[in-house]
Amino acid sequence: MRLLPLAALLLGGCTTIAVSPGFDDLEDGTAPVMAAPPPPGPPRLESLSAVESVRSAQGWIAANDRVLQAVIALDPTALDQAARVDRAPPGRGPMRGRPILIKDNVEVAGMPTTAGSLALAANTTNRDAPIITRLREAGAVILGKSNLSEWANIRSTTSISGWSAVGGQTRNPWALDRNTCGSSSGSGAAVAAGYVDYAIGTETDGSIACPASFNGVVGLKPTLGFVSRTHIVPISHSQDTAGPMTRTVRQAAELMNVITGSDPADPATAQADGHRSDFAAGLSPDALKGQRIAVLRFAGGFGTEALFDAAVTALKGAGADVVEVKEFKPTGDFGDDEFKVLVAELKTDLNAYLASSPAAIPKTLAEVIAFNKAQAAAEMQLFGQEIFEMAEKTRGVDDPAYRKARANSLRIATTDLDRLLTENKAVALVFPTYQAAWKIDVVNRDVSSGGGNVGSMAAVAGYPHLTVPMGLLRGLPVGLSFVGPRWSDARLLALGNAYELARGELPRPRFLPSIEEAPEYAPALGRQQVRP
Repeated sequence: MRLLPLAALLLGGCTTIAVSPGFDDLEDGTAPVMAAPPPPGPPRLESLSAVESVRSAQGWIAANDRVLQAVIALDPTALDQAARVDRAPPGRGPMRGRPILIKDNVEVAGMPTTAGSLALAANTTNRDAPIITRLREAGAVILGKSNLSEWANIRSTTSISGWSAVGGQTRNPWALDRNTCGSSSGSGAAVAAGYVDYAIGTETDGSIACPASFNGVVGLKPTLGFVSRTHIVPISHSQDTAGPMTRTVRQAAELMNVITGSDPADPATAQADGHRSDFAAGLSPDALKGQRIAVLRFAGGFGTEALFDAAVTALKGAGADVVEVKEFKPTGDFGDDEFKVLVAELKTDLNAYLASSPAAIPKTLAEVIAFNKAQAAAEMQLFGQEIFEMAEKTRGVDDPAYRKARANSLRIATTDLDRLLTENKAVALVFPTYQAAWKIDVVNRDVSSGGGNVGSMAAVAGYPHLTVPMGLLRGLPVGLSFVGPRWSDARLLALGNAYELARGELPRPRFLPSIEEAPEYAPALGRQQVRP
């Protein structure tokens, strides 16, 4: 089967972890008044000290996050980190004083890394993941942990994206009854809401691209092996990667400058240092000129046609040589094989991670399954753990059927992406990322009308996938995807930045209760007066 409606799987309660200093200042039992949306242009970070930047971010979170639930926990050392940055000599660090939120499946010393699960509530390892070390060395301030689809959406076939037992349901700042997609739900919502300009997400298949699209932010799933996965709660070593989620493409490039590089503990990153470049320096308004772009019409639809037409016009206007691809016959369907790979690697990789943690937590997938059963009222009131149970029944990566499935899914995804690129003599593929956000729905769960197919090819093949906001579909954002061959991350960022400049500014979220209550749509939904 395809991974949609297993969009619940990878696109993406009861809270036991203190969320944020400042939240307790709100009156208990009352819903907070939503702050006004962020101003059209946030203050230039260069004009603020690190301490001022952190205080500003904490203020936005305190004002809004009881409703949005994009943040699981704030780092209690954030102001101390910022003060140390302010005391450091001028010019130190390319991300000096920038507050950043980290998806809560990435280890940060001194904070629990829960993956949204109560089973990992005590998972304080006192380890920084290598990407966190790189961020600290670059002068970034770790503001806290963002919410996510629990276990990065690998627990159930019928999950609700953006929900975790630890963090509750993340809500979309464009319309609070809409889903954020997942699994990097909080990272996408927090950037869209204006809490921060920089966040870290992770993706196995769609988990950066979909929430970036749903929340109207930039997301890059890097080439697999560009970014270390050490000390990140895993699903699949064949597909997992961390990546930037930011307000602009330039900010994503700035993050890539910091987080990419080889890690001796992660063999997949062996070639990373050899492919690093100054991603931000390579950005130019003229980057699209003379570049041949394959526009994948067959991958569009789901209400995005007019916005996609406008995006293609913008690409042409910026000088791109556009070739339209209206039909494509895939080599085969890799969905079933991809799923076999994911469940087999989940058992092996998660068991290894759990065993490595010095914390008093379940040490195997089987123990996590048992924990969820014992805590079913908190963990499984909304959906179950069918995928965990499927994974536990596998033989892990020792099964010859797993190795066959990986070879087949990798062959199909790589062959088809390469065909699309080479047959059209294109440097990149462009298509609408996903539909607009569906509603949060505890009855029907995640409901997708399409999208993600070419993005899934990139996930399986390990190719980079950049998502840039394309526009608003009846008040909800949708993204434009750029996919290229391995190690073409710098080129994709350059193309995406040039498109972003050609597209122009977009509105910012309004924190509407629902799109149906927007002043431009609400009157049409009311009873119309008919005159005799």
